Amino acid sequence: MEGQELTSNASPRVLTFDEFLDITPCTEGKHSTTDHPPKIEKKEQAADVNPTTQSLSDKLAEAISVSATTPNRAPLAPQPAATAPPPPPESEDDEPSLEIPDAKSCRRKGCNVTYKKGQQRSDDENCVHHPGAPIFHEGSKGYSCCKRRVLEFDQFMKIEGCKTSPRHLFIGSGQDKSKKNQQGPSVGENGEELLDTVRHDFYQTPTTIIASFFLKKIDGARAAVKFNTKSLDLDLPTNEPAPKRYKTSVPLFGEIDPQKSTFKILGTKLEVGLYKVDGTSWPVLRSDDQRTGEILQVGRAGRV
Repeated sequence: MEGQELTSNASPRVLTFDEFLDITPCTEGKHSTTDHPPKIEKKEQAADVNPTTQSLSDKLAEAISVSATTPNRAPLAPQPAATAPPPPPESEDDEPSLEIPDAKSCRRKGCNVTYKKGQQRSDDENCVHHPGAPIFHEGSKGYSCCKRRVLEFDQFMKIEGCKTSPRHLFIGSGQDKSKKNQQGPSVGENGEELLDTVRHDFYQTPTTIIASFFLKKIDGARAAVKFNTKSLDLDLPTNEPAPKRYKTSVPLFGEIDPQKSTFKILGTKLEVGLYKVDGTSWPVLRSDDQRTGEILQVGRAGRV
């Protein structure tokens, strides 16, 4: 205590150490060669102890001994998680009797090689592609055959393939011959190929649905996007060498505010921001989509 020397008993306080050593002891006892206090003998507990007065440690030891003699139950076998059916097998070769159109892109995912009319075919073409299916989950994008995941669609399009085949697949064969090969694609008034559908993805915040419709090289000068309370009207022509057009009306799961909704056209997609009227969570984007039964967590994008 700030320079004062004292002992644990009620001795007078002194200022110097010499005075401290001269303090007369206040207790008598037997001489000892150690400074350890004497051991206290424990009294044995009577056999007829009342259970209500039994100590907590004794009760815990009793419970452990009982559980040790109880046979363990066999662990429950884990139930296999439900998985989506695998995609149908893809043809590995083009039909030799069919002509490959000029500028036709390889059908395999991740391979963007196009066919040049008159080019010689060989087994050294080295088609680098993804055999798995695309996966889009809560903004994360990738393929089922790879572990890599990215957030932006531009990055997704640049994910390098994980399998190499000797030849590219431009038109396929057998069951892979679509109606377009037999009857020709649907063509609009301006000679554009009319698309029935495009791939889409969405995520949400408490106030907004952010949806993406993936279509390359959308012509922003001619594109039209109209917001309605319960639907979204799209007219998206492209300016590719072989032009395409996607025109449809998307029925929405919930009501939106057309005045507060926005859109922007990017290099590979159309992105729309649908402002919710009631702020509820949307399990699906389209009202005619099948619900998966998953519980969606609504929050700010990018936060855990």
